[in-house]
Amino acid sequence: MTRDETGWDLEVRPEKMRRWVVVAAVVVMAIHIFAALVLRGGGDTGVNLRVVDQIAILAIGVVLTGGVLLFTRPRLRAGADGVSVRNVVAERHIPWTDVRGLFFDHGAPWARLELPFDEYVPVVAIQARDGERAVDALERFRELESRYTGGAVSDNDDGGAVRGDD
Repeated sequence: MTRDETGWDLEVRPEKMRRWVVVAAVVVMAIHIFAALVLRGGGDTGVNLRVVDQIAILAIGVVLTGGVLLFTRPRLRAGADGVSVRNVVAERHIPWTDVRGLFFDHGAPWARLELPFDEYVPVVAIQARDGERAVDALERFRELESRYTGGAVSDNDDGGAVRGDD
């Protein structure tokens, strides 16, 4: 998406995870539909399932599918106002003055946004399994970081560290 469409210079979402999550949601719902249709009362088992029980199985399937679909939400947006990180549940906006960089730890599944005082925010939107797409997102983020912070982000309160282009 372009800045004209969203108001942000960069918007990133995980590609592979979103595909797998949608497949998982369909499977979860299909299993619950199948269970609701197949499990019926009667016979010599002593189980007495009624229509209400079948509806409850479907309702549980809908709730579980909704929970699975929450994993399609992760997003990273960056623009002149700062960085917005939305993971599975919550979204957090961070001004550029608090951003110390976006990094991948060795072997980490996703990136992390470094903040002052050794704090960080996991960025589930940029995942290692997305390969070149993740590398491109990191490069574009660092270009924006350089543009909006003047090339280096100075630290206000955690020891005077300065991070430039590493």
